[in-house]
Amino acid sequence: MPRGRGQPKTGRTDILGTALKQAGEGAETVSGMHINIPNILTWGRIGLIPVFIGIYYLPDAWMGMRQKNELATILFTVAAVTDWLDGYLARVLKQASAFGAFLDPVADKLMVVASLIMLVHLDRVDMVVPIIIIGREITISALREWMAREGQSASVAVAYIGKLKTATQMTAIPMLLLDAPLLGMDMRVIGTWLIYVAAALTLWSMGYYLHRALGGLARRSDTA
Repeated sequence: MPRGRGQPKTGRTDILGTALKQAGEGAETVSGMHINIPNILTWGRIGLIPVFIGIYYLPDAWMGMRQKNELATILFTVAAVTDWLDGYLARVLKQASAFGAFLDPVADKLMVVASLIMLVHLDRVDMVVPIIIIGREITISALREWMAREGQSASVAVAYIGKLKTATQMTAIPMLLLDAPLLGMDMRVIGTWLIYVAAALTLWSMGYYLHRALGGLARRSDTA
């Protein structure tokens, strides 16, 4: 019997429902990489980096330094928000993946490193700060890879001190990028103090992770 207008189009509805379910589960992959909303946001964060750097290479006739600072601050803030948002969406939408877990911290580190190098170029941060922060990231990344091979990943899992360090530097960097008073406060002065606090927390967290890693290996050798 022909289907009337009032009857539901079950075939199309089933197809649409299946497609939405697959999208929600992050079913699409390209060469093993999950293509889902959190990962797209992470890729977008990486894509912002050349735009962020390019701002400061625009001719002054096109954009003054104040406008460059403001735009760079906005882009960095957007990147920081998407860092939180992609993790939140991965949990809520159940789209967490091994590739996303790898890509997210890489995107964070790339954005922070690019920002620190640019701040040095702009003479707003002493060279010692990026040396400490970048050196720590390389050391801890290598340490975590080593601990994973040794089956001791839990000993170098992200700790509160690491989160505090990240929060401090992510607050300091946009202040230094803005380089102008805001709400009656000198952002450059406050940002400078915070970036040095972040550098100190960076060294503290590196020592903490190294201590935990060596302690975990020592306990393992004792029980072997």
